[in-house]
Amino acid sequence: MPDPSDTPDTETRFVQPYEATKTYLCPGCNREIPPGMGHLVAIPAGDPDLRRHWHRGCWVGRANRR
Repeated sequence: MPDPSDTPDTETRFVQPYEATKTYLCPGCNREIPPGMGHLVAIPAGDPDLRRHWHRGCWVGRANRR
């Protein structure tokens, strides 16, 4: 299944460390993003339930691999 955040109209925003209150799994490296760590959230247009939380480095690396 393709990554739902891999579309041209995906919105991204930075989650500030104080906003990060839960643990997420980064789809880029399959490692945890712990509470208190700033990261990116990618939100597919029209389907916000498929949003994914990424380490900033994983997101940038993903964009460079395209």
